[in-house]
Amino acid sequence: MRKRFLGIIALALLTTACSDDDNQMDMGNIQAPSTYEFTRDGASTVSFSGQTTRIQMGEALGKALMDPATSSEALKAMYAHEAGTPNFDDETLNASSKNIRSKVAASRDYFFTNSTLSAAIKQDFETWIDGQANEVFSSWNQEAAAGVPGFIQEAGGGSVRYVNAKGLEYDQIVIKGLIGALMTDQMLNNYLSVSVLDEGANRANNDNGVTEEGKSYTTMEHKWDEAYGYLYGTEGNPASPILGADSFLSKYLGRMEGDPDFAGIAQEIFDAFALGRQAIVEKNYELRDAQADIIREKVSMIIGVRAVYYLEYGKQAFAANDKAAAFHDLSEGVGFIYSLQFTRNPETNQPYFTHEEVTNYLETLLAGNGFWDVEASTLENMAAEIAARFPFTVAEAL
Repeated sequence: MRKRFLGIIALALLTTACSDDDNQMDMGNIQAPSTYEFTRDGASTVSFSGQTTRIQMGEALGKALMDPATSSEALKAMYAHEAGTPNFDDETLNASSKNIRSKVAASRDYFFTNSTLSAAIKQDFETWIDGQANEVFSSWNQEAAAGVPGFIQEAGGGSVRYVNAKGLEYDQIVIKGLIGALMTDQMLNNYLSVSVLDEGANRANNDNGVTEEGKSYTTMEHKWDEAYGYLYGTEGNPASPILGADSFLSKYLGRMEGDPDFAGIAQEIFDAFALGRQAIVEKNYELRDAQADIIREKVSMIIGVRAVYYLEYGKQAFAANDKAAAFHDLSEGVGFIYSLQFTRNPETNQPYFTHEEVTNYLETLLAGNGFWDVEASTLENMAAEIAARFPFTVAEAL
């Protein structure tokens, strides 16, 4: 896969090499390293600690959302953490100036001129967090029914699910929603954006090897690495990721890679990150931007595939008369559907689905008694509509 992928790029770019300065090169000769390791004067130039921290905060929030002893105030304090506040069990996280909320729906390309929508999306997560504490935690020992929050157990003595009055698991929409609103939006629409990579003197500084004060990396190198960190930031060895280290993009890229219909996608995404980073080192910005487009398409597909997957599996669970399993699948599906608005089609530079389209889908699924009453045909049609925007079929997503 690696040789084939790089060979295609080399062939396409072979005749477009620069020829007017000391940076002259044959773009087809640029090769990505086999591991994500880059150095300057013997020191690593790769840094994405902020992304690792936010992923870890997201993991901690996800666990707390299933602890009925946790208050709404404590959960929202984790979401909007302030440095020095003991919101986490990890003292390193408590000391951090980072938080989740500030980076939700905060990309340069999608939200810089739309602060109203950004604020509304940030508030969505607070509303769901409040719902978990005030509706679900308070009904933890009550059996759920249509219009009644509480617990419901999967068929055959399986997992117990805790849902609101419409059958929705708030913790699932929060975690899967963050995959889009935090990780995907920051990666695809912020750090890989030309407006961020080439901001101010970034290109001139990268051309001349001018690093950030006290650092080994240029600003452009760092921005690209921050995008990388939202996918691989919790890996034991991020230079050679194996996937599945956290509950966010890493987990679901691993799931997709395990599907024979999408085998190779993990290598394609890694190769694009590594080749794009090498292109920055080589000062070849056309090649860099081509890799950003590959990442946008492939990462967006993760969200599209999982949205379709969970809609279809929810439908199948209903057919098997297992409401609890269906509610769980649809709760995950709702989170991925919400995340569709943060994807990016490289052909249009717009999300594959707009905020309005996503809102309509959620309103349809949660109308009336929500999942208790949803029709199989509604799930089927929605899955087909989502798949039709992407280069995969419903059958391939399963």
